[in-house]
Amino acid sequence: MAQQPIFTLQRPQTEQLVVQLGGAWTLHTDPPAPTELLAAMDGTLLHLAFSCEQLEDWDTRLLIFLKTVITAARQHQVEIDCTGLPPGAERLLLLSEAVPEKTTYSTAAHDFWVTRIGRAAIGHFSQIRETATFTGEIILAFVSLLVGKSPFRARDFFYFVQTCGAESLPIVSLISVLVGVILSFVGAVQLQMFGAQIYVANLVGLGMVLEMGALMSGVIVAGRIGAAYAAQLGTMQVNEEIDALRTIGISPVGFLVLPRMLALMLMLPLLCVYADIMGILGGSVIGVTMLDLSLVEYLEQTRKTLHLSQCGQGLMKSSVFGVLIGYAGCLRGMQCGRSALAVGEATTSAVVTSIVLIVVSDSIITFIINM
Repeated sequence: MAQQPIFTLQRPQTEQLVVQLGGAWTLHTDPPAPTELLAAMDGTLLHLAFSCEQLEDWDTRLLIFLKTVITAARQHQVEIDCTGLPPGAERLLLLSEAVPEKTTYSTAAHDFWVTRIGRAAIGHFSQIRETATFTGEIILAFVSLLVGKSPFRARDFFYFVQTCGAESLPIVSLISVLVGVILSFVGAVQLQMFGAQIYVANLVGLGMVLEMGALMSGVIVAGRIGAAYAAQLGTMQVNEEIDALRTIGISPVGFLVLPRMLALMLMLPLLCVYADIMGILGGSVIGVTMLDLSLVEYLEQTRKTLHLSQCGQGLMKSSVFGVLIGYAGCLRGMQCGRSALAVGEATTSAVVTSIVLIVVSDSIITFIINM
């Protein structure tokens, strides 16, 4: 059976102290408290050494004891000699001191306001430069595609077309039908007061074709596809896969970003058309059940209301939304850091940026068309 851990103190000289360790310093034993040793560190002690000739076994228990003693010795400005410790213990102590303490929050003092403004300006300029570089690489990759030098594989493009298009149909169907039902119900409450229930079809048709079809499909795709793009590219940044592509001479923008953007630009207008149809059908449910309109009458009124130019306006908006969503998602993914936290931040930033760009561009396009 292993002996209990003990330590004895020897003072060859007044300013020197030798700690002799004995027994088994393991987690299965009860070590003595270092009170006597800490009390010996008075103002006369200048040198501390260790002796392990009688030490039988040790593990983390010994390291905890030594760490406490060494920390107290340094606070009293005592010189420490660890050559008498086991080689493994000495290396672990050095390793524990070499790794800095990880902090999850900033402890830096607040800088002067001029310094903060300068740092913010430098940070914004750096972001503008990264965005301009990213945009230029996309343009160069697109030009290479036009001249017949495809920077990506065709099967990758069709895979992104499938994920953006067919796999998005269920959620687009649900949201579009519900939006059509809401528009129809809100309009019916007011129009019934004037006996003009038939114009609910006008309200729903124009609302879906001009705005809600493109807007809702864009928001849905931003949350579903834009976030996925940012997470995919961010994870590739963490795994250094994008660096590997650059090393072997393949442009990450042309190989990874361009097919994603083209797939979104192609499929979002089709999703917009599908959302328009589902929204009109959802509005017809309220028109038939609550307003006593026949389905043929409702659809005929919708056909008379809508014009090809109005449908083209919605398709143009959805095409712009597709470019912006792909751009924002891929940009945030390429700007991602090298940690799991950075991937989450990039995903969140991609969704927020995409929705903001959708709303702003929708307002601009609507204003220009109405002018």
